Amino acid sequence: MKVGDIVKNYRDETGMSMEAFGKLAGLSKGYISMLEKGENPRSGKPLAPSLETIKQIAATMRMDVNDLLAMLDGDQALTVNAHLKRKAVTINVLGRVAAGVPIEAVENIIDTEEITQQMALTGDFFGLQIKGDSMEPRICEGDVVIIRQQNDAESGDIVIAIVNGCDATCKKLLKYADGIRLMPTNPAYEPMYFTNEEIENKPVKIIGKVVENRQKY
Repeated sequence: MKVGDIVKNYRDETGMSMEAFGKLAGLSKGYISMLEKGENPRSGKPLAPSLETIKQIAATMRMDVNDLLAMLDGDQALTVNAHLKRKAVTINVLGRVAAGVPIEAVENIIDTEEITQQMALTGDFFGLQIKGDSMEPRICEGDVVIIRQQNDAESGDIVIAIVNGCDATCKKLLKYADGIRLMPTNPAYEPMYFTNEEIENKPVKIIGKVVENRQKY
């Protein structure tokens, strides 16, 4: 699916005109028209929206920009400014994260990592060094995972969660109507299941989604 298809479907579902959508997104009606047609009428070439444009469209549809990007197929061309390709953003790598302490206030910084500016534009990120082997062989002790800060995630995502005020744990999240399961990938460890009531009372809090693993040798 291309960006234009997503915008057209959204407009059809909401009864919104091109002009109204464009006004909300800060884009012209003409650009929305080209986007939905998928090409520049002058050159006949596929339209390649910029990442900034994608962010504006996602915000208009009240979507997370990463969810929108995930819907795009491999044929969707995107424009990335040259300075964004070159420039990197430094993030802190933490040795541990405990409940009740904002990420920005954690002093246990053990290293730094670099992420692309394209990634940095999609949210707030930090790194966390993995301790233990519950996620082997996919994620091993000593690896650094790159985490986008968020308080919820989709079933099947690998997340960082804090349980009962203890240090953060890295697990695969599975959601059910009556609770969640935090799944290790190492069969030597048991899954952690929490009812909806336990999620509130312990509490169990998701603080981020793992978007990348940087294995250390």
